[in-house]
Amino acid sequence: MNNSIKQLREQMGLSQADLGSSVDVSRQTINSIENGKFDPSLPLAFKSWVNFLTLLLNKFFQQITLINRINYGKS
Repeated sequence: MNNSIKQLREQMGLSQADLGSSVDVSRQTINSIENGKFDPSLPLAFKSWVNFLTLLLNKFFQQITLINRINYGKS
């Protein structure tokens, strides 16, 4: 399975354990998926991507909030 999970995870500054925790799987599962040793079931893949996208959106909005605080002095 060719995937970009490792690249995306590293761009977000997450360890395998961090990502696994955020999508409710073990670090070992993330490692196996990244290395093409495990293809997640469709329900697991869907749940994991929803959780991952939620995490990504939360980080995005935290950064926007921080930028607004810096630029406009808002809390």
